[in-house]
Amino acid sequence: MHTYTREEIRRCFSSSEDFNEIFDAFESAIGQRIADIELYRLLFWNHSLTPDEVRLFGEKLAGEFPEIAYDIFLWLATIFEATTSTNDNYELAFHYFQKAAQARPSEPDPYLDACDCYEPDLNIPPLSSIIEFVNRGVENVIHPSLLYKRLARLYELAGEDEEAESCRRKAEALDTSPDA
Repeated sequence: MHTYTREEIRRCFSSSEDFNEIFDAFESAIGQRIADIELYRLLFWNHSLTPDEVRLFGEKLAGEFPEIAYDIFLWLATIFEATTSTNDNYELAFHYFQKAAQARPSEPDPYLDACDCYEPDLNIPPLSSIIEFVNRGVENVIHPSLLYKRLARLYELAGEDEEAESCRRKAEALDTSPDA
């Protein structure tokens, strides 16, 4: 197998439309143990790749470099949230927000960002799934006040006013506590 230089990998990831060439460059990068998330972001944004191909690369990369798995999954979620397709990528975005939270449960961003990928007209991803996910986050993040605020809004959207009010009170109590 041809060993690509870092510059060849960068060029291939950003502009190649040949899956085989992209795959070879990816394998070369993995073989060289290049764990540079910025380099792989070029790959993930390559418009010639299908969502399944992007997922293939992302999952393989996270398996090879667990130390950057959180960044990989959060980036994949962002990509799928920003792109639309007939298969609705909101569900893929939500999937990768969940994987990012698994990789680093105490980070609030995956939980907060998952709230933003809700499409109310289609209920994608299902509101109940997002509420469940953010509730799990409340248990893990260091400062859950923002999550409670988002939960209040989600419960409001679900028509669960008592739960919404309970979350608002919890957020307010955390915001006014001396430890906040």
